[in-house]
Amino acid sequence: MLVVTEVMQMIAQRSPRKRVFSLTFTMLAMLAMLSVGACGSTPPVAQSSQPANAGDRAAAIALNQVGVPYRYGGNSPRGFDCSGLVQYSYRNAGVNIPRTTGQLWNAAQTVNRSDLRAGDLLFFSVDGKMSHVGMYLGDGDFVHAPKSGRTVSVTSLESPFYKAALVRAGRVY
Repeated sequence: MLVVTEVMQMIAQRSPRKRVFSLTFTMLAMLAMLSVGACGSTPPVAQSSQPANAGDRAAAIALNQVGVPYRYGGNSPRGFDCSGLVQYSYRNAGVNIPRTTGQLWNAAQTVNRSDLRAGDLLFFSVDGKMSHVGMYLGDGDFVHAPKSGRTVSVTSLESPFYKAALVRAGRVY
C-alpha cells in the first residue's frame, strides 16, 4: 500500500480541482487492485500503479506539469509550448505522437464532445486559425500551455474564450 500512500500525499498538495482528478485515478487504481484477486483467484505477481490507458497516463503526466513556464518550441519540464506539452506527456505515457499542432490534428481521430475521455486532444482556433492544442482531463477541464508569459495550467472548457474557440476534439491512443 506504499503506492496508495504516496498518491494520497500528492493529492493533498494539489488544488481542489486537481485533487478531484487525482482522486479519480487513485480510486480506479485501488478498485483494479481489489478486483484482480476476487473470487479466490490467484493474485498477480506484480501490480501496476499506473492509470489504465495511455490517455489517462498522459493526462496525469500533463497535470503534473502545471506551473511549468511556457516556452516557444519547448517540449520538456524546463518549458513547454502547447504541442510540446502534449507530445511530452504521451511520450512519457509510452505513445509516440507527432510534434506540431497541425500534425496532431491530422493524426487524431475525431471525438464528439459528449464522448471526451482523459487524454483526448482539444484543438482551438486562435486569431482565426487552428493554432492551439490542449489535453482533456475530465469534468470539463483541460490542461495546456497557453502562451508566452504564462505557465502550464488547467482551464475550463466552459470559459467563454475556450468555449468559443474549440474547433475539434481528437483521440491519438
